[in-house]
Amino acid sequence: MSRIAKKPVELPAGLEIKLDGQLLSIKGSKGTSELVIHPSVKVVEENNSLVFSTAVAANTSAWAMAGTMRSLVNNMVIGTSKGFEKKLELVGVGYRAKAQGNMLNLTLGFSHPINYQLPEGVTAETPKQDEIIVRGIDKQKVGQVAAEIRAYRPPEPYKGKGVKYADEHIIRKQAKKK
Repeated sequence: MSRIAKKPVELPAGLEIKLDGQLLSIKGSKGTSELVIHPSVKVVEENNSLVFSTAVAANTSAWAMAGTMRSLVNNMVIGTSKGFEKKLELVGVGYRAKAQGNMLNLTLGFSHPINYQLPEGVTAETPKQDEIIVRGIDKQKVGQVAAEIRAYRPPEPYKGKGVKYADEHIIRKQAKKK
């Protein structure tokens, strides 16, 4: 039985919740998000929180799905009220980034610049040339965009050059000895 599903999702002030059958839509200060709730999960709104349970007889897979839906809805609540962000750092001589609208121009030591098209609902800003901040209301999209940007030049273990997360620690290898 899922312990996560039993914990209700607290709703902060200023959010509009609309539950239409199995379609849950949340509107907040950052934007609107929608999710189709799985048929085996039942969602009830009571005293400024959402409570999750199983709609079918109590079985393990239904409780697991209830926990999954609860986590997704909690991420929607956080995303529409506060938003999500990932910080990336560019380490290396000549490595830089510049955000222009929904395009991110990256210079990562290749013979050509990389133009990364940001998906809808995700924004990027570059406060410094070697720093990228990816923001959005969808946690999965923000993480995916950050992972795709990092995949162009992942940090290497000898000098630590590449694109890394701000809180990532690169384990360094020792150079070849004579």
